[in-house]
Amino acid sequence: MSFLKRLFGGGGGAAEPAAAAVAKEIEYKGFSIKAMPYKEGGQFQTCGVVSKDVGGEVKEHKFIRADRFAALDDAVEVSLTKGRQLVDEQGERMFA
Repeated sequence: MSFLKRLFGGGGGAAEPAAAAVAKEIEYKGFSIKAMPYKEGGQFQTCGVVSKDVGGEVKEHKFIRADRFAALDDAVEVSLTKGRQLVDEQGERMFA
């Protein structure tokens, strides 16, 4: 799973692509959701980070889904939808 290392800061060789950049960020029910799709196999993989300030500390939950899209905009929208779904289903429990 070397793509996970590349995505979240591991590895770092010159031949490896840079970590995914934040394509779009939204606020939802007190959480910050960042869509960070990355290119894998010629398509964009659904990926993002849900974060929230809890007791003065920023907690993060990174997620990657199997969904892939030809268009970056589609991957961004699905990443944001998945982030909202995580907030609705788990709330702050995702940081436990």
